[in-house]
Amino acid sequence: MAEVNLILVGVNHKTTPVEIREKLAFTKGKIEQSVDHLFNFPDIIEHTILSTCNRVEIYARANCQDSAIKSIKQFICDFHELSPVELEDHFYSYRNKEAVEHLFRVSSSLDSMILGEAQILGQVKEAYSLARDLRSTGLVLNQLFEKAFSIAKKVREETGIAERSVSISSAAVELAQKIFDDLENRTVMLVGTGEMAELAAKHLISYGVKTIYVTSRTYDRAVNLARTLNGSALDFETFKNELHRADIVITSTSAPNFIIKKEMVEKAIHERKNKPIFFIDIAVPRDIEPDVNDLENIYLYDIDDLQVVVSANMKEREKEAENAMNFISQEVTKFNNWVGTLDAVPTIVEIRKKAENIRMQEIEKTLKKISHLSEDDKKLLRQMSSSMVNKILHKPTIKLKQKTQSEDGHVYLKAIRHLFHLDD
Repeated sequence: MAEVNLILVGVNHKTTPVEIREKLAFTKGKIEQSVDHLFNFPDIIEHTILSTCNRVEIYARANCQDSAIKSIKQFICDFHELSPVELEDHFYSYRNKEAVEHLFRVSSSLDSMILGEAQILGQVKEAYSLARDLRSTGLVLNQLFEKAFSIAKKVREETGIAERSVSISSAAVELAQKIFDDLENRTVMLVGTGEMAELAAKHLISYGVKTIYVTSRTYDRAVNLARTLNGSALDFETFKNELHRADIVITSTSAPNFIIKKEMVEKAIHERKNKPIFFIDIAVPRDIEPDVNDLENIYLYDIDDLQVVVSANMKEREKEAENAMNFISQEVTKFNNWVGTLDAVPTIVEIRKKAENIRMQEIEKTLKKISHLSEDDKKLLRQMSSSMVNKILHKPTIKLKQKTQSEDGHVYLKAIRHLFHLDD
């Protein structure tokens, strides 16, 4: 099979700590500066730089893989003014089939820190779009990246890799949906202004929650967060009296003792006429007395409960990732088959050009001998001869493309070029 010498050199969150990754990051401006630098290496034909918070990778088509890999590593070190010795243990490199598979996995979020996250596909698209604008890609990388995007879309549509929540905040929303079915018009109370509680509230708002109350020991923080969430701030000393208003209560304070106790919740559920309340205790130490969970129509989940949900969901995503990898393996084979036809194309063009030259010479020689024909008749003869050539070469062309995808494809190419005297 033909090789187009695809390579990938990079670092990611699995091989390199963040303090080094951040030194290697390429902003848009740095990528623009990099184009000419990379093309100064004679072995690099086309390239694309992908730079995110979790990875820096350079995909390239090269004349010589060994030389190009060495050149790209040297370029990264020189461009960021870092020692090759410092980075050598962090670099990974892939060639041909492995490079293709890696990009397909990255675009489909199978190589992400959070399996199934959606952000990476947009980042890969942005990297490719910039490379196209800078004219650093060509036939092979264009085809590779376009194929990666269609595969990523299919993986998300046909597997459940992105369906289950794998963050604490989104797991809380998933549980809330199971309790209330419809979250629209539900009321949420945040007790404390922790980051995870804020994220959970934002998720809930995206699912239709309309009313948000925020309380904190520091009232100004409650006011600021309430403003961000388009909600209302409550005084910390009196929020207990408003507990009955909430369908969902999220706590994330740094209090050393329980701030919500059983009797407080009993009073609230009575005032609600036994309508359920969902408590999410994200705090460590916990904010809510565990006995609260013994009450009827009260659902209490702490950070460990949420982590169990996250872990179970991650296992489900991992199962879906196996299905995705089976699909990706098939697509890698298809792409490699396409690569295999690239060597055949110049040969096919040469054969057709040679046949066309012979056809034109012979038809014009013949037409001179039968000058009594009208121009329409001559046109018909030219069309007929062209059609004959096309039909004669059609099946051999298809066969040649098929054969060049096999391991001994180069043998067929050599034989064809010899038979048609293409290298004379």
